[in-house]
Amino acid sequence: MNVKLEGHIRERLLAPNFWHLATVGPDGMPQVSPMWADIEDEYVMVNTSIGRVKIDNLRLNPNVSLSHHDAENPYDRAEIRGRVARFVEGEAAARAMDRLTQKYIGEERYPWLLPGERRVMLLIEPVRVRRVVGVEAFRAGVLPE
Repeated sequence: MNVKLEGHIRERLLAPNFWHLATVGPDGMPQVSPMWADIEDEYVMVNTSIGRVKIDNLRLNPNVSLSHHDAENPYDRAEIRGRVARFVEGEAAARAMDRLTQKYIGEERYPWLLPGERRVMLLIEPVRVRRVVGVEAFRAGVLPE
């Protein structure tokens, strides 16, 4: 089930905030990477390189969690859970990386591209979106009433 990227979550994605992308490796261990992020249609968009561990993990298990906390109030945080719906390579991925570069560092082109490096744009379908401010409440039934 696809949820909409609205309100506060949308604002955070449109701003140059760093997000932490969590994937799961073939051994079941989590792997987390700080990422630049944006919105592409109804998807969360991030961009990385072919050959990175996160890409290998996501090709085996496309489920992800992205998290962000407000730099001015670390108790104000957001989480997006979802799955990679599309892996986009080639010119479209390179253009998307340049768009992120303009947003995050104000340069026209991604300055750290290595010879032979190939970019891949990940389009993540959000399944669950939430914001927590303060101490997170327990799930129903965990504490006695």
